[in-house]
Amino acid sequence: MKKIGFLSFGHWTPSSQSATRSAQDVLLQSIDLAVAAEEAGADGAYFRVHHFARQLSSPFPLLAAIGARTRKIEIGTGVIDMRYENPLYMVEDASAADLIASGRLQLGISRGSPEQVIDGWRYFGYVPQEGESDADMGRRHTEVFLDALRGEGFAKPNPQPMFPNPPGLLRLEPLSAGLRDRIWWGSGSNATAEWAAKMGMNLQSSTLKDDETGEPFHIQQAKQIRAYREAWKAAGHTREPRVSVSRSIFALINDQDRAYFGRSGQEQDSVGFLDEKTRAIFGRSYAAEPEALIKQLAQDEAIAEADTLLLTVPNQLGVAYNAHVIESILKYIAPELGWR
Repeated sequence: MKKIGFLSFGHWTPSSQSATRSAQDVLLQSIDLAVAAEEAGADGAYFRVHHFARQLSSPFPLLAAIGARTRKIEIGTGVIDMRYENPLYMVEDASAADLIASGRLQLGISRGSPEQVIDGWRYFGYVPQEGESDADMGRRHTEVFLDALRGEGFAKPNPQPMFPNPPGLLRLEPLSAGLRDRIWWGSGSNATAEWAAKMGMNLQSSTLKDDETGEPFHIQQAKQIRAYREAWKAAGHTREPRVSVSRSIFALINDQDRAYFGRSGQEQDSVGFLDEKTRAIFGRSYAAEPEALIKQLAQDEAIAEADTLLLTVPNQLGVAYNAHVIESILKYIAPELGWR
């Protein structure tokens, strides 16, 4: 059995070809899609976070709104760039959203990916410390965030407060119990996956990672997941971790599916460079008739290793079509592969 959800990048563009022509469009349609996905039987609604782009950027108002409109579906991110975040303020925002959703938040965070502007985090007021890279800064913010989520007091109370304080040092409020165990790290390499395991975070692995062995993407990703689980065991954590992978998967059920994706399936992995030093491998997408799709997906080792599958959706095609994409996987593909 697998949990199956969707991952939306939340693109919008003022084009007559797009169903999301403004930021308001994509926000409201994201809420509606989460509701529709829950009604279809999906397990999760996840959203990418990008700054300085015509995409979703500030996740917590959206997550809180979805939490208020839904009852069962998990609500998450994939991922929040921690280089841009005030970790203590983020504890308050995340806890509030989780309380509204009655403990359904699954928060994916990471050091971030290449952004639209140069060193965008500087405009948010964050600068790496001496001898620290921006990636180090993102991990430092993460450690502060995780520590504060433990709920232990750390702030010295005012001796003459406006309102009475509980005894001892004060913690952040609100604080949502259990949220610490529902933090995920978006990892692009085996080393950062092992670091996430040591820190006690769940693992998110997307459709790209560092090309570390030259093997097909799904094999490298499966090895990353195994390395993560070994590191988790070595760290001595007592709970069972969760692992998600993302895929672009389209079951060609009707003429509209074939028109959109009948000839667009990227049947091979591709390799490129994220920066001057980082060679990355991008996983293939899947688009085929259900019978063929089932055979193809049965060979994906990383999907087999993961407990959660996130379907990347073309959000600019509108709520109704994306709900159909999700429902098609749940109805025609998941049962045949033993995912449901």
